[in-house]
Amino acid sequence: MSRVLSTDAPTPAAKREDEPAPPRASLVHSLLARPEIGALIAAVAIFIFFCVVAPPFRHLATLSNVLYESSTIGIVAVGVALLMIGGEFDLSAGVAATTAALTASMFSYQLGINLWAGAIVALAVALVIGLVNGVLVVRTGIPSFLVTLSTFFILQGLNLGVTKMLTGTVATNDISSMAGFSSLQAIFAASLSVFGVTISVLVLWWVLFVALATWILLRTKVGNWIFAVGGNAASARAVGVPVARVKIALFMGVSFLAWFYGMHTLYAFNTVQSGQGVGNEFLYIIAAVVGGTLLTGGYGSAIGSAIGAFIFGMTTEGIVYAGWDPNWFKAFLGVMLLLAVLVNLYVKKLSSTRK
Repeated sequence: MSRVLSTDAPTPAAKREDEPAPPRASLVHSLLARPEIGALIAAVAIFIFFCVVAPPFRHLATLSNVLYESSTIGIVAVGVALLMIGGEFDLSAGVAATTAALTASMFSYQLGINLWAGAIVALAVALVIGLVNGVLVVRTGIPSFLVTLSTFFILQGLNLGVTKMLTGTVATNDISSMAGFSSLQAIFAASLSVFGVTISVLVLWWVLFVALATWILLRTKVGNWIFAVGGNAASARAVGVPVARVKIALFMGVSFLAWFYGMHTLYAFNTVQSGQGVGNEFLYIIAAVVGGTLLTGGYGSAIGSAIGAFIFGMTTEGIVYAGWDPNWFKAFLGVMLLLAVLVNLYVKKLSSTRK
């Protein structure tokens, strides 16, 4: 006796009215899941503290200075944060900015050509530095810490040696009278007046780069790739993520932003000291880590790096306006870095256990 088989799709069981809905994440949990929340709380506390102990800190002109100091670190810290989310480090970013500025200045000055040519050549040099760093890391498997530390020493030596060989001193020549200076200065080092307060154009570029990086991380496929590569490169590769290309692009992104800051340095001061930039690489990393980026990769945000840089700017100016010994600044940075690492790990653990 045969049995007739039904070809109709099974009807899903109706949901019982008394069946409880899946729990929703609370507002507190949603906030804790954001990597920059700890840095934001710290920034508010530091701002209030300096407003109390240093009355000049409350003025709009002081805020302008704070934003400028923040942007000098924040510009490159954006790229460093994305690279760290992707699971890598770049210890050559500080001296790479100086390399770009020196290249742009000496190429144009020594050959007597338009400064735009020097800026373009400097951009090419910066991108090659990032490309070499990225290729060496992905092709050799050597940790990026060691690869970029080597690049740091190479660039530092070249900056000093080549500058001394071509100019006879440790600084470049004044380029303020050369063709192309005015237009390049307007792009990289101009100042704007907003409600009677002078704002450096670098601050506006910083905001733009943070917004662009945030959009890439949260709204594009590339952003998903960056998080996946930093979280687990092997798993990301297994699902088709171009791990090597992502990492190389991130290194080149850092180099591009280093070039941009190098151009600002050159056109803000007309000359560059060949020993500049040493130590800035640690400030970029500190800004990213204070802003919620994990040293292990796969977690962080561009906005967090901006908040970390803003904390740097507030502290730099706040110590001066409070009349304290500025030698305490580095000790403060060390304490902030340690606390940030502890807080970030705690917040990450707390948000993951409540999912």
